[in-house]
Amino acid sequence: MTEEKVVDPNISSDDKTWALLAYILTPIVPVILLLMEDKKNRPFLKAHYPQALAWGIVVWVLTIPLSFVFVGFCVGIFGVVMSIIWGIKAFNGEYVEIPVITNFVRKQGWA
Repeated sequence: MTEEKVVDPNISSDDKTWALLAYILTPIVPVILLLMEDKKNRPFLKAHYPQALAWGIVVWVLTIPLSFVFVGFCVGIFGVVMSIIWGIKAFNGEYVEIPVITNFVRKQGWA
């Protein structure tokens, strides 16, 4: 898996903070960003919060039914670790590519 490091100098520190929170506190913060008129159309945030929302939903959907077995715990831990990694990348001003989810979100026109 190769990820390009693309940094945009026009990204504000506020954008970076919101993107970090979108990944770490998914799916709650992405929904909040979707409802905030001044944030939802910011290019950097629009590249992050829809895929953070999709990622959060996928992790929840997989974790909850599997929570009765050890696999659910592993999926949950993996989800949290990846969310933190992608959140830090977003906080550093990078655009994150989540396998499968990023392409799905782009094809839907959400990002």
